[in-house]
This record gives sequence, structure tokens and C-alpha cells, in this order.
Amino acid sequence: TRHVTEPVIPPACATLSAQLSVSGNKVADADEGKLDTARIQKAMDTCGQGKAVVLKPSGANNAFLTGPLQLRAGVTLVVDGGVTLLASRDPRVYDISPGVCGTITAKGHGCNAMINGDGVSGAGVMGDGTIDGRGGAKIMGQNITWWDLAEKARQGGSQNCPRIMILNQCDNFTLYRITLKDSPNFHVSYNRGNGFTAWGVKVNCPRNARNTDAIDPGNARNVTITHCFIHTGDDNIAIKAGAPGPTTQMTIAHNHFYTGHGMSIGSETNGGASAILVSDLSIDGADNGLRIKSNSHKGGLVKDIVYEDVCIRDTKNPIYMDSDYEHGGRDGKLLPQFTGIVLRNVHIVGGGKLTLNGYDPAHKLGMLFDNVTFADLAKIKVISEHMEIGRASCRE
Repeated sequence: TRHVTEPVIPPACATLSAQLSVSGNKVADADEGKLDTARIQKAMDTCGQGKAVVLKPSGANNAFLTGPLQLRAGVTLVVDGGVTLLASRDPRVYDISPGVCGTITAKGHGCNAMINGDGVSGAGVMGDGTIDGRGGAKIMGQNITWWDLAEKARQGGSQNCPRIMILNQCDNFTLYRITLKDSPNFHVSYNRGNGFTAWGVKVNCPRNARNTDAIDPGNARNVTITHCFIHTGDDNIAIKAGAPGPTTQMTIAHNHFYTGHGMSIGSETNGGASAILVSDLSIDGADNGLRIKSNSHKGGLVKDIVYEDVCIRDTKNPIYMDSDYEHGGRDGKLLPQFTGIVLRNVHIVGGGKLTLNGYDPAHKLGMLFDNVTFADLAKIKVISEHMEIGRASCRE
């Protein structure tokens, strides 16, 4: 319901000079305690709306080191080209409850994010620099990395690892040109807001870094993600649609995905997801391509989803409609239904598996294939049940 144009970096209200230097993702051991959190936060707290706090290099110094920051309404944080904003490795600075961050507990979610927004409108994070979550660096006081902790949690429980960005009820938020890398957990989580733009964002994270989703908008509307390049270890984009909703009016256009778990909707869909357009997307070497996932414990109606002008290459699961995600079983009462799903001008190169599964005869998968092409149909395996597929054009 809005017209989106390329963002513009606001004028500066304050310019902060780097006092540390970084090589790779490392600063000198003696500098690990020299946090810039207080001076960055003070600058944002005193900045006028419509202005920016700019982090700039100074001679050989090119890094800032921070714990959690709180964004302010109408204020943009700009990480200038050549600058890296590094996350502290100290789990204590992220604690929501004392001593929890950096441990495994039953529920997880025990860490504040590196950058936090709560009910602030018109804020943003921009610039040609890098924000580094340092997920592959050792947690201070432990002999494991954040990602090691996530792997350890596979044995039971949930890891408490900070995200780079958690944005709750932040209307008209903008990410522009920034590079995000190596988050210990999700890179960007945007929840319950109206108006989110990610334009020209780069996300870089290893394939094997667990739970490192790139950009996850949930229970949000008027979302645009465009001109982005994403390599990550989990969902490249995951649109969350849990209660209370709505999750609607989203455009994902002109993007390039590489390693990751693909263009996903779910697994929470019980709040409903609708009116989502994915256009001009390349997916190259991911585990999944176009994926909608849910199960009987968190399912709901997903409708009016259009994928058009998409090229998928060397991807294990090019199309993955999964109504029993994580084998959630048949004992839940929140049943998933995916209908009005359109694939138009979708080209698949290489082998892989198509999973086209509705939940049951009353909750069928409803899809239209319109000019869906397969470069090598002999290498494609199809698994399907409880579906109604229309075919305007489908060819090898």
C-alpha cells in the first residue's frame, strides 16, 4: 500500500571516529574490553529525528566494538565504508536474565540483540560498512564459539545466542547498503511493524552456521526486500506468520540467494499469510528454493502467494511445499492450508526434489504452474499428496 523508492542516507547529527583496528573479525586481546557502546548510544540518544549518527574510520583505526544498542525514533545509524562494527564476545553484556546468554536452556531467547528497536518509528541502519556478529569467534570465558553452542544444542535444549538485529513494532524502518555477517543467530528479525525496507543489503554467513536466518519479517505488513545478496546457514528469507497476524503485503524483488535454506514462508502460519510477491529472484546452490513450511501445531491459511521470474540452480529442493515440517505429527489443531500459490516463469536448472504436499483432503495444496521449465527433467524427483495443481504451461 506504499510506493517504495531507493533510500537516502540522512545528514549527520554526530560523527564518531574509530578508536580500534580490526583484522578479519579480530581486535587485539587487550582491546576486547574497550567497548564503544556508551558513546554510540549517547550519540543516538541526543540525535534529532531525521538525522544520522555516523561511524567513520580514523587513520589506521577502522573498528567499533559494542554490546547491545537501542535505536531511537527517526534516527539512523550509519556504518561508513571501511568501518566494521563488531559485536562483543562477552555474553554478560547481552544477558536478559543474569548468566543466561551463552548457555543452553529449555526455551532459549536469553540474549538481547546487538542492535535493538522497540516501538521506534522511522529509524534505520545504513552505510557501506560491515556489522559483524562474530558468530565464529569464541565466547569470552568459554572454549567454544556461538555457532558451536548452537550445534551443541542439537542434543537438547535451545542455545542462547544474540542476534544482530531485533526490531519490534518499528514502523517505517530502513536497512540500506549495509553488509551483515556472521550473526550468532538470526541476522535481522522484524516483528509486528508496518513498513520495512531492506535495499541493497548483503548478508554473508557460512553454510554450516546453524539458525542464522538472514532477514525474517513476521506479523508485518508493507515489507519490501530488494536488490539484496544473501549467503547464510539457514533461511535466506523466512516470512513468519504466527498469531496474531496479519502477515501481508510483501514484495521480495530483484534479489540473489546463494547458500541457505531458501525463500521460505513459515513455519509459523497460524496467523495467516497473504498477498506476497516474490519476483526476479535467483537461487544458486541453496538447500531449498521456494518453500512454504508448517505443521498441525502452528499451521494456518497461506494464500495469494506469487513467485514469478525465478531461476533456481543446483538446489536440493527447488520447490518445497511442506505441511508436516519437522514431522510435527497429526495431533495438532492448527492445520496448515496452502492455496492460491502461483509459480510463473520459474526455471529450474540441475536436479533436485519437488515436494508438493497438502495436509489432508480437506486442506489441499492449491498451486498453478504457469511456464515452469526444467532444464533436465530426468534429474527431478517428485513427491506429492493432497494437491490440486493447475498447469498453464510446464515444459522440459
